[in-house]
Amino acid sequence: MAEHHSGPVEMGAPMDYPEHEKTYNFFINAAKFGTLFCVALLIAMAAGFFTSAGFFSALLLFIILNVAGFILLR
Repeated sequence: MAEHHSGPVEMGAPMDYPEHEKTYNFFINAAKFGTLFCVALLIAMAAGFFTSAGFFSALLLFIILNVAGFILLR
């Protein structure tokens, strides 16, 4: 069924722009830090599996990459 509007359809409903911007900023930060986590994990896994570094060295590399990336991406 068609909706009945009290004003022109082009005007639409009033928008909550601060809430939109908060949601957008959350999405951008989640994408940014999620990508950082995945890239650091892949690098640490490559170091752990394809070199003689071992598990604990790869874990240390993963932590260092995440901390450095967090500082650089703030």
